[in-house]
Amino acid sequence: MKHVSVIGLGQMGSTLARLLLEAGHRVTVWNRTPDKAAALLERGALQASTPLEAVRAGEVIVVCVHDYAATDAVLRTSSVAAALDGKLVVQLTTGSPAEARDAEAWVRAHGGRYLDGAIQAAPGQMGRPDTPILLSGAQDAWERHESLLRAFGGGWTWLGDDAGLAAAMDMATLSYIYGSMVGFLHGARIAEAEGFRVDRYGALVAGIGPTFADFLKYEADVIQSGDFRVGESPLSISVEATARILQGARDSGIGEEIPRFIADLFRRAADAGYADEEAAALIKLLRPRT
Repeated sequence: MKHVSVIGLGQMGSTLARLLLEAGHRVTVWNRTPDKAAALLERGALQASTPLEAVRAGEVIVVCVHDYAATDAVLRTSSVAAALDGKLVVQLTTGSPAEARDAEAWVRAHGGRYLDGAIQAAPGQMGRPDTPILLSGAQDAWERHESLLRAFGGGWTWLGDDAGLAAAMDMATLSYIYGSMVGFLHGARIAEAEGFRVDRYGALVAGIGPTFADFLKYEADVIQSGDFRVGESPLSISVEATARILQGARDSGIGEEIPRFIADLFRRAADAGYADEEAAALIKLLRPRT
């Protein structure tokens, strides 16, 4: 059993505190609105009246608030800073890599240790064996407190000592998710225009998911190697396919914004001389010019 303080009791913060209690830890909670702690107090949590009291109470300080500005408003006072010596701050607030690195430097300057995490799940998905959470920062702190943090879920991935990596990879994976979602919604419009049930279309997409994930992993290996010789899919095929999707949108009278953007990217890549390379060569167009 460890004594953990949880700062921030929104939906996610409250879930984290509950999971810690269920794992048998002693939990102190603090929230700007004290009433949000009521259900946790019934489960055995202790309530701190100030952030300073919360920091003093816990060996590990879990922070899950709206953003880093809110974290700074809570922690960056002279009294709280002085109480951080020897503590571990686990920041589970969404932010940028730069904000994470700045927070890590500030905590270290006041004698604390720092881990920055990116939760890639909803509150209702926490605590599962496969709950995905990215983590970066002090490896020794992660190894020392891994069993405690696994109360939040079993799918932790430690990315490295650089505290900004979890936030960076959160942005990277969300770029994939949102890009896929926008493409999925354009596909839903195609289904609607053709009189095809959108739920059946969704099932088709779910079916190709694992195969497409393997393809993307292959393309990532291509990029990492720097060898863009065709192994699976030449970029020229994507030029033709995206142009066809754009023409289909025009023929059906549905929105062209999404396919036009994608088709333009692949056409420009072909014009730049990458048509006969692996599809991943599109990344060359996205890199800064040298």
